[in-house]
This record gives sequence, C-alpha cells and structure tokens, in this order.
Amino acid sequence: MNLTRDRLHSMGWAAVLLFCLAFTVALTFRVNAVKSQVRLTERKIAVARQQALFLETEFEARANQQQLKSLNDVEFGYQAPTAGQYLENERQLASLGKARGPDAPDPIRVASAASLTQDSNLPGMVSPLTGKAMAAEPDRDGTRKRPTTAANLGERLSRVSEPEPRSE
Repeated sequence: MNLTRDRLHSMGWAAVLLFCLAFTVALTFRVNAVKSQVRLTERKIAVARQQALFLETEFEARANQQQLKSLNDVEFGYQAPTAGQYLENERQLASLGKARGPDAPDPIRVASAASLTQDSNLPGMVSPLTGKAMAAEPDRDGTRKRPTTAANLGERLSRVSEPEPRSE
C-alpha cells in the first residue's frame, strides 16, 4: 500500500474532524447534564420558598391566635359554646321567635300553582300552524286527540309512536 503525502494529509484532517466531532458531542452531553442540574436546583429553590412562605403564614396565624386569646381573656371574656347552647330541634328554634313588630316588613310569600285539571281556567293550546285548538286536531291515524291532562299525561308519554315517512 502506497501512502502518498496527499493521502496522509487528508487522513489527518479526517482524524482531526472526527476528534472535534467527538469532543463536541461529549461537550454537548456535559452542558445538557449541567442544565438539568440547574433546573432541578431551581425547582428545589422554588419548593423551599413555598415552604418558607407557608411556615411564615403558619407562624403569623398562630401568633395572631395567641394575641386574640390574650385579648379575649382580658377584654371580652368570650368562651367556647357548651353543649347546652345547641338546639335539639325546630320547636326549640321556633320558641325563640318573637311576634312581628308593627313596622316589620311583610313576610316573603312563595307562589304555588294549583294542579292543572280538566276544568281549569287556562286557555287551550292552539296550534301555530292551523290556528285550531290542539285538542281539536286529528291524530295521525285520523282519530281525534284527547286533550292532555295530568291524568292521561303518563299514558301518552309511555307510548312510542312510529314516525310517519317523509314524502318529498
């Protein structure tokens, strides 16, 4: 094998390029490893700050509780509720009520609807297409529809009717 100077020169450059490529890959891996360590450390710092903030808040809350307790003991003398202060049922609550004063507002009243029956005073449903009362329109099979009342609503909703075929 005859190695000429040009061939040796090009093999040397190829070796240098290969070494540079290997060094670049190794350096890239090292940089990425350091970056991931930095991110991990930043996350740990953020968690430590959150814990410190939580502990500061907890300390301030407990200090306020101690201050409120000492203020209550000296100034107000409030005590925790005892079992005798709770009501057992609605009757005990109602016994605490007072008669309405002369200038008290009217109580709030709730509207209620009477049950709809056949003899109600409500007007019948009118079809927007024909203008006739819905009870007067014939059914698909040519029979007259009965008006829907509370008594026959369950029966009407329990039946499944076949849709009529569309004609185009």
